[in-house]
Amino acid sequence: MLEVETPILSRGATVDPQIDSFTTHGERWLQTSPEFPMKRLLAAGSGPIFQIARVFRIDEQGRHHNPEFTMLEWYRPGWDHHALMNECEALLQALSVTTEACRRSTYREAFARLAGLDPHVASIVDLEAACRRAIGPLPDMPDPAIAAESVRRDFLLDLLMSHVVGPQLGRDTPEFLHDFPASQAALARIRQDDPPVAERFELFWRGIELANGFHELTDADEQQRRFESDRARRAHAQRVAPPYDARLIAAMRHGLPDCAGVAVGLDRLLMLTLGLPHIGDTLAFDDERA
Repeated sequence: MLEVETPILSRGATVDPQIDSFTTHGERWLQTSPEFPMKRLLAAGSGPIFQIARVFRIDEQGRHHNPEFTMLEWYRPGWDHHALMNECEALLQALSVTTEACRRSTYREAFARLAGLDPHVASIVDLEAACRRAIGPLPDMPDPAIAAESVRRDFLLDLLMSHVVGPQLGRDTPEFLHDFPASQAALARIRQDDPPVAERFELFWRGIELANGFHELTDADEQQRRFESDRARRAHAQRVAPPYDARLIAAMRHGLPDCAGVAVGLDRLLMLTLGLPHIGDTLAFDDERA
């Protein structure tokens, strides 16, 4: 596997509704992940690649967050997300995080087990009731787009994930959560099951998300459609809507190989491995001391 280095600054940025990018006066954006340029390298024929990179995200601050952090990201052409979960598991075993096989649950199985509902078919009323039982009155919803039923459903599922399901995952041994709702595909391909699911996984340990991986979408037209939809949603909510990476779309049209990729937060992994209470304890200078 080849180690690569890609630019920290770029002319395009993520338009993910859940992630905000730092910008500069020169209309450049600090990377939230090295994903886009790494996929351009894959399309150019790089083969399997990895990178340890500094990444930056606005408003990511707290016991498990720092606006600037370190990410390990890698891609395997010819693999799907299940093969990549196997390699993530091997990495955890090599680091002595666990000597056992990691638990694996579908998104549906985890919600049934820990939240008592089927996330794919539960009504909005049932999801709201479950959220109120878990956290009390629902928080304000400043994003007008949440009025749309499909977006509101994902908003409520995210609340249940962050307050009910996620904190109970991987308590004894790390646990993979896979086959997310198709509406939460991000950059993953969608498998036409009943219902359709995103070929995406997240890795949890002691209730904290450590990794996010995809069987990567390779359809340039579909990727562009998702980018434009996310930009429209951000603009509708009166949030910054950065330009998306048009060079990535061009590279995908040239030919992104079938591949799987994953990003691992190294600061969180170190925090949990050492039993530290705060992510700042893994850093010489966290955001408050920077």
